[in-house]
Amino acid sequence: MSHQSDLIATDIDAYLKQHEQKQLLRFITCGSVDDGKSTLIGRLLYDSKLVYEDELAKVQSDSVRQGSVAGGFDPSLFMDGLKEEREQGITIDVAYRYFSTAKRKFIIADTPGHEQYTRNMATGASTADLAIILIDARHGVLTQTRRHSFIVSLLGIRHVVVAINKMDLAEYSEDRFNEICADYRSFATRLDLPDLNFIPISALNGDNLVDRSESMPWYTGSTLMNFLETVYIGSDRNLQDFRMPVQYVNRPNLNFRGFCGTIASGIIRPGEEITVLPSKQKSRVKKIVTYDGDLDEAFAPLSVTLTLEDEIDASRGNMIVRSGNLPRSERNVEAMLVWMGEDAMVPGKSYLIKHTTQTLPGSIQTLKYRVDVNSLHRTPAPTLELNEIGRVSLELSGPIHMDPYRRNRSTGALIVVDRITNATVAAGMILDRGATGPQRSVWDDDLESADADGSEVSSVSSEERAARFGQKPATVLLTGLTGSGKTSIAQAVERRLFDAGRAVAVIDGEQIRRGLSLDLGFTAEDRSENLRRGGHLAHTLNDAGFICVASMVAPSEDVRQKVAKLIGEDRFLVVHVATPVEVCRQRDTKGQYAQADAGELENFPGVTAEYEPPSAPDLVIDTSKQSIGNCADAIIELLKSKEIIKA
Repeated sequence: MSHQSDLIATDIDAYLKQHEQKQLLRFITCGSVDDGKSTLIGRLLYDSKLVYEDELAKVQSDSVRQGSVAGGFDPSLFMDGLKEEREQGITIDVAYRYFSTAKRKFIIADTPGHEQYTRNMATGASTADLAIILIDARHGVLTQTRRHSFIVSLLGIRHVVVAINKMDLAEYSEDRFNEICADYRSFATRLDLPDLNFIPISALNGDNLVDRSESMPWYTGSTLMNFLETVYIGSDRNLQDFRMPVQYVNRPNLNFRGFCGTIASGIIRPGEEITVLPSKQKSRVKKIVTYDGDLDEAFAPLSVTLTLEDEIDASRGNMIVRSGNLPRSERNVEAMLVWMGEDAMVPGKSYLIKHTTQTLPGSIQTLKYRVDVNSLHRTPAPTLELNEIGRVSLELSGPIHMDPYRRNRSTGALIVVDRITNATVAAGMILDRGATGPQRSVWDDDLESADADGSEVSSVSSEERAARFGQKPATVLLTGLTGSGKTSIAQAVERRLFDAGRAVAVIDGEQIRRGLSLDLGFTAEDRSENLRRGGHLAHTLNDAGFICVASMVAPSEDVRQKVAKLIGEDRFLVVHVATPVEVCRQRDTKGQYAQADAGELENFPGVTAEYEPPSAPDLVIDTSKQSIGNCADAIIELLKSKEIIKA
């Protein structure tokens, strides 16, 4: 049965209507080999009473002959249906399972754990709203755990449940659970996983799947099924940017001409002005036609037919968008590719690029770097092999109408097809900056201090400069949320030092963006690059003998540590301006917090992106409790205590 409901017997029409209006959640299970992915799903279905009796009887019979639990009931056989999967006790291909409860409908994708089937895992994850990453409590975070976590982040899955499985084999230890959680969090700080949750389970025994485990009274959080039924995914869909790739022109008679397609994102209503790309002809929506009748509004992911007030030439491959909110239309595309072909990628070779309803010839011009998914380091490489991931520049024969993948998964995705075999050889995620933009420098994974090689770039020694200025060079990074008071404090410190005859300069993050970082946006990668450029500027000023006061949001602890390594940890100080976010909001004269709340500003620390407080700051100040002058005085005292300036 699909789920229990009294309406089936009393009012079948009401039951079908209720079932039709339930929200659908797509999720995947992933992780390393033998972490228990198939067992988890099978047990989840069994404990929820979502298995047909004949299917249950067959699995109970097969458990004796092919099961992996010494003749006992093996829930994994609900999912591992291929003969090879049952023989080896592994998942090879993606297995999909549909079920529903009283609250929601679900589509599960059980993905393989073996490294050689990484492409299958990426396929299953491409349409998922949520990912369950399993970790064996005995083994902890493994290489494949990291690989799948990286792919989940790359594919923009916002909700992640890390299920620590086989807790029964770890004696239901709370300490072991906390240890694995801390290890995973340490790794995940470098990924974009905005909603991260941890649940201790035993998939074989059903602990914390549907019912709370009596063996783990120390865990007070949600069960897995309760989480799946209640996790909020309504805000995950892009309802701002209306995009409808045209799939088919419906012309049944002389009196009707409609454009059919699936709405990729946004909302549309009759009377609204639209633009057809690439011709840029404008019209207004006359009707939204469906099989069940005309609609007053349509939204993603409905499939509809739009009729327009004007006769416009449009065909498959065109895109209908709202006027005044156009996507990028470019031939040069920068993307992350997951290579799925048995043959290696060949830069310069002609492939077919399929994007929404368009198919265009194109080639991979440049492989900028390959990502080592185990360490997340970027390494130069001439090509991509099977299951490898890299950043590439694509050149197409014509423009495609696209959005960044992080903003719109439908118009930000593409696939690469071999023109000879017609096989899909890669899946791509379009980045938020085009390949035509300026080249960006990236962090060196083995970065040492910039002067670590001991080479002299000046005939004036650092000792001579220290003697001339009467100070030691240093960089003071003021980090905190927007509106915390960083810039005002930096200027106050600069004034005090200058009046005392010191050589000092201020580096302000906003000023850098108006010049040196004019080409950067506000993604996590762009913020990292902006701070890297500011770090090099501060390093140069320090080499000239200056004290540098840098005012930057710098939300990532990992990137701040890289800056410390770049400048030299002996002359780098971190001051956390820990003003509460409520106070920062009150000071916001530009309306940035309100824009972030409305979804108009992405990756805004404190609202739509995480701000990681410094783990070991040299000083913590709060402008809601201290005046700007007192904060500046505290920093001066810090410089004196570090003997950067004399008391």
